[in-house]
Amino acid sequence: MEQQPSKNDKNVAALMHISTFCKFLFPLGNFVAPLILWTIHKDKPFVHEHGRQAINFQLSILLYTLAIGLLCLPFFVFFAVDFVSLVETLDHHVHHVGYNDITNLSGYFILFGIVAILLFGIFVFELYAIISATVKANKGELYQYPFCISFINSAETIQKKTSSS
Repeated sequence: MEQQPSKNDKNVAALMHISTFCKFLFPLGNFVAPLILWTIHKDKPFVHEHGRQAINFQLSILLYTLAIGLLCLPFFVFFAVDFVSLVETLDHHVHHVGYNDITNLSGYFILFGIVAILLFGIFVFELYAIISATVKANKGELYQYPFCISFINSAETIQKKTSSS
C-alpha cells in the first residue's frame, strides 16, 4: 500500500507546477524554477513524479509552439515576397490605393489570425493544465498532463524496459 505524501511534499509538488509561471518573470523560468525544486526534492517519489511531469509538459509546450512556428514559416516567406511587391505598388500609388491592393493584405491578416488563435489556444490550455496539476498535487494526487510527451521517463518505466530485455 502506498503511503500518503506529507503536507510538505504536497506543497513542494504544487509549487513545482506553479513555478512554471516564472517564464513570465525571466527567460526559461518555466524550466529553471521547477528543475531547482525537483533537484532538491527528487528523493521523494511523490515530488519526483510531479517534477518529471512538470518538466515534460513544459518541453511538450515548447515543442508544440515551435511546430506552429515551423508550419507558418513557408507561408511567411511566401507572403514576404508578395509584401515587397505590395510595398512597391503602394509607393507608386500613394493616393490611389485600389481594392486589389487591399486584398493582397488579406493573406497577412488570415495568417496572423490563425497563428494568434493557435498560440492563444496553447496558452489557455497550458494555464488550465498547470492549475489542474497544482490542485491535484495539493490534494496529494498524481496528475498526468494531457497531450504531454514523455521526454523524461519515470524510474518504473525504465525498470520495466530493462527487465523485459
